[in-house]
Amino acid sequence: MGEFGKRLGLDELSNGAGAVSKALLAEFIGNLLLNLFGCGSCINVTSGVDAAPNIVLIAFGFGLAVFAAVSAIGHISGGHLNPAVTAGMVSTGRIKPARALLYVIAQCAGAAAGSGFLKVFTPDRAAGKLGVTGLGAQVTAVQGFGIEFFLGFVLIFVVCGVCDPNKPDSKATAPLAIGLTVTLGHLLAVDYTGSSMNPARYTGWAR
Repeated sequence: MGEFGKRLGLDELSNGAGAVSKALLAEFIGNLLLNLFGCGSCINVTSGVDAAPNIVLIAFGFGLAVFAAVSAIGHISGGHLNPAVTAGMVSTGRIKPARALLYVIAQCAGAAAGSGFLKVFTPDRAAGKLGVTGLGAQVTAVQGFGIEFFLGFVLIFVVCGVCDPNKPDSKATAPLAIGLTVTLGHLLAVDYTGSSMNPARYTGWAR
């Protein structure tokens, strides 16, 4: 295999297919759980579709889902759970492009599966948008872009910080720090954009 193939990480896929398959399954399951529990926190079955959203509940729903998933699969795949995080890991040289592409596919498929399960489990009268994100009232597209940009920035900033190999003492608390960062983003941005923070969640909408 040529040098270009090695830079893409094709050798890693052929020589370590078993490990890569486990990592892809981990990312799939992690995103399934994220969309199932995170988007599930946006639904109020008791009060129905017209109930006002509980921003604190939604923020902690997503934050705790990320915390649990990263704790469970971090040692298998790195616990990316998010194409934006995967892109950040590629840009810093933590993973190769070929593996990153497969990660993104697995993440989006897992998110779609989680949204599908949530739709099946939710009564039609309460389903509403099933956690679908969108611009809030009077929020312009430019403002929404700016909010989502900084949501992605702070998440990748924290992930890179807590996963820095020169800072091994933060390894044990990394899942909590990442989960709380997701909670922070939702506390700010649910009213602005729904706080997507994650392109996989966005593509995993249940209709």
